[in-house]
Order: sequence, then structure tokens, then C-alpha cells
Amino acid sequence: MAAATISIEQDQFWCSVCLEVLRDPVTIPCGHSYCLRCIEDYWDGPKQKGAYTCPQCRQAFAPRPLLSRNHVLGEVVEKFQRSGGEEASCSACTGRKSKAVKSCLVCSESYCAPHLRVHEDRFRGRIHKLVPAGEPLRPKLCAHHDKALRLFCRTDQQCVCSQCVQERHKDHDAVPAVEERATQQKKLQEASLKSVQKLKDTEKELRYLVRYIKHSTQATVEESERVFAKLIRAIEKQSSDVTEVMRVQERAAVSQAEELLETIQKQLVELRRTDAELEKVSRTEDHIQFFQTAAMPSSDALQYTMYKTMRGALADLKGGLDEILEKEFNRISDKVISLKETSNQSTAEKRKAKDADIPYNSEPKTRADFLHYSNDLTLDPNTANPYLSFSDGRRGVTTRSEPQPYPDHPHRFTSWAQVLGRAGMAGRCYWEVEWAGSGGVSIGVCYKNMGRSGGGSDSKLGHNSRSWSLDCSPSDCFFQHNKERVTVGAACCSRIGVYLDFRGGTLSFYNVSDAMVLLHKVKTTFAQPVYAGFWVGLSSTLRLCAL
Repeated sequence: MAAATISIEQDQFWCSVCLEVLRDPVTIPCGHSYCLRCIEDYWDGPKQKGAYTCPQCRQAFAPRPLLSRNHVLGEVVEKFQRSGGEEASCSACTGRKSKAVKSCLVCSESYCAPHLRVHEDRFRGRIHKLVPAGEPLRPKLCAHHDKALRLFCRTDQQCVCSQCVQERHKDHDAVPAVEERATQQKKLQEASLKSVQKLKDTEKELRYLVRYIKHSTQATVEESERVFAKLIRAIEKQSSDVTEVMRVQERAAVSQAEELLETIQKQLVELRRTDAELEKVSRTEDHIQFFQTAAMPSSDALQYTMYKTMRGALADLKGGLDEILEKEFNRISDKVISLKETSNQSTAEKRKAKDADIPYNSEPKTRADFLHYSNDLTLDPNTANPYLSFSDGRRGVTTRSEPQPYPDHPHRFTSWAQVLGRAGMAGRCYWEVEWAGSGGVSIGVCYKNMGRSGGGSDSKLGHNSRSWSLDCSPSDCFFQHNKERVTVGAACCSRIGVYLDFRGGTLSFYNVSDAMVLLHKVKTTFAQPVYAGFWVGLSSTLRLCAL
């Protein structure tokens, strides 16, 4: 049998004293129901004077009725509330409640249209959050005093009612819950902004790390190619030298063998003559004469010392080359492994190797600090202008009035008297240069893709966006980048120190002394590995210092 469906109005479950849904409902003898707490407070009031009446029908009772919870009515109210039958009604209406259209989160009340206008007129100019009416915004009650929790105790970090502030939380720092919420919400917003900024900083650091790994790998690959190219040239030269030695020894051995062959041929003629004599002696019957005449011929065997000697020399050469190749391979492997370990580090950790003791955003102060990052530079002859002449094991260079017989090369500067270092740099590097001469010099760095041909600014050090240079002469000193010139106040001395911090994006030039006098410092962002670059004026000389 199907259960009967009963239509129930919301106001049937209201208490006429508190005008809210019944809590712990009790029914008095006249049949009306109230909240247990509400009817007891009503009867304990001063107006009763021993006469206990119903707030609705005014029926009097004597003696005072005993009150007990109406369990059936209480269960019906609970089911009604769980089923969603309680809809939002106006908190300001008296008697029969009108349907609410808006609810105020600050007042914790719901209002019909007329009372909503009264609320807006009353709190005009104040921020009262209004939301569509839903369930009644009945505030949470204090478990001790059954009053709304409208205050927040900062001392105990909990919501309290007005009576709690006067009793258990007396002398505590208590503020309205709305004010505390605004404060906490502001703190949450600030914390959120800090978290977002921290994530952005981490993202920026990771992006830089990826770029640094690529640049360092490129520089390492170029260095390994240069080393192996040098080894190949050395092997080819050794092979040519060994071949020449073998040919010389071959000619000597062949000459010796031919001399021996000629001697052997003479000995064969002599042997044939002797053989004829022996044949003649062998026919004699005189034994004494046979022993006196007969003699065993002697012959020398040709010694093959050349083969044994050359085989030993080649074995020694192979062992030496194996040792050199193993040494260079281990050195390059160590750099690759170090690079891999750097990529696996946390972005908050300090870099190892040379940067282990100094944070990346700090700079050396003394010359000893700078020497910690010293880089052993060598000049690349394939980039040298034909009017440059090398000296001191390709560490010194001078501009001549006559061109040198250099072979054609796509990396060679065709017009400007310039030369680059061999290897690219993508870390912290320091090097020193000594110069002299009335023509002056330019000392700087550039990208590998800087122009090489023609006499325009695209291929002149410091006159384009891909190069930076300090121009030194006996009379003045200035810094140049992308056609912009900055005059340097101090005069350049004969020994200049250059400090590159690829990660920090700084390039600094110093007069080398115990105090390291700064001439100029530029802040930029390097997009790829850079190469040391030099321009040398006519009759001037420049030399890379060994540190």
C-alpha cells in the first residue's frame, strides 16, 4: 500500500515566541507547541506572577504544567527539514512570514521585497553582502549560551558569543567575526600572491637553467671538437713523420742490402773458383795434401734489424697516442658529467666547481678572487685578419703593414685587424691582456655569428649588437656596444683584466693591480656562448697573459 502524501506548510512548524523552526518541541495542555527553551523563559518572566498562560490563546493553567519533549512532533520537524521543505522566509515579517527574495550575509537575515528596501535604506553606504535567498541564514549558536557566534577571540582563535566575551573570554582580544574574516582574507590573498611570485621566480630560474645547460653543452662540444681536431692533426703529422722515417730507413737498408748483394755476388764468383779447386783437390789420393788445401767457405747471413727496430718504434708511438687520447677523453667526459650533475641540482643550491664557494650573484673583489676563474685562452688562427702576425705560441699578435700568407677560411676577418679566441665561454671566466703601441687595441667579447667579411660595422668589434669592447689608446679609453660609446674616466694601463659572468649577465674590465680598479661594467643578457675578441691597431701588439 502506497504511503499517503501530506502537504505541510512551513509555518506549521514555527514557534510563535522565537518565530523560528521548533527546537526540542513541547506541547502544552491547550494543544499549542513551542520550543522547550522559549516556553520556559516565557513562564519564568515577571509578567506571569504565578499564572501560566498560552502565548497564543491566553488559556491559563494552574499549577504550572510539566513539560516534556514531543518526540513525534520533533521527528516530523527533523524529517521536514531534511526534505528541504523549509524555504527562506522574511526574518523581519511578524505573524505570517512572506517569502524572502534576498539574504544578508552580514546580518544573517533574509528579507522579502518590502523589508529589503528598509534594510538597504538603513545600511546605505555600508558594505552588506546580499545573496539570493535560499535556506534561512540562521547563525551558528554558542554551545554554552545558545547565542549567535558573532565575535572572534584572537587569543584563543575561536568564534564566541557576546556572553562568552564577558565570562570565559574576559580580557581577551575579541573582535567582530566580520572584521576578523576581512583580516584573515587579506592575509590569505597576500600569501597567495607570495606563492604565485615564488612560482614565477622558480619558473624563471628553471628556464635559465635550461638555457645555461644548452649554452654550456654547446661550449663543451666546440671545445671537444677543437681538441679532437688537434689530436687528428697531430696523429696525421706523426703518421707523416713516421712514414718519412721509414722511407729513410728503407733507403738505407736497401743500400746496405745492395752492397751486401754485391759482396755476395763477388763471394759466389770466388766460391765457384774455390769449388773448382776443391773438385780438383778431391781427386788427389794424397790425404795430407787434401787437408792442407781444403777449407770450409764462410758466409754472413743478412740481418733483419730494420723490421725489428721499426716494429718497436711503432708500438711505442701507439702507446703514447693511446695515453694522450685517454687523457683528453677523460677530461672532456668529466666536463660532461659535471654539466649533467649541475642540471640535476635544485635551483636553490649553489653551483659546484669554480662557483662552489661564491654565490652566483656576488662578484670577486681581489685579484686572487678573480684568478679563481682564470681561463687559459689561445687565439684562433682561422679567424685572424691577414695583417695580423702571431708570436709566443699564438698567444701574442701584432699588426703588420704587409699581409701574411694565411689560407682562405670562412671564419677569417677580411677587413678589420681582428682575431678571436678558440673556445666559446658560457660560465664565469677571467683573463688578462697586455698591450702596447700607439695604434691602440680593442678588448672584448662577441657571439660566434658576428660578421667576418667587409669593412662595415657588422664585423667590427663593439659596433654591433653581437659584440662588446673596451677600446684602449695612449690618450683615451671608452666602451662600445651596438654603435653606442661610453667614455671611461680612468686611463687604461698596459695590463687589462676581463671578467665575464655569463649567468649573471655582466662583463667587467679592470686595470690590473692589487686593488683591481674597475674601468667599466656592463649589465646585459647573453643569448649564446661568447668568444674573446681583439682588434689590434697598426704597429701595436697584444699578448694573452699566462695566469
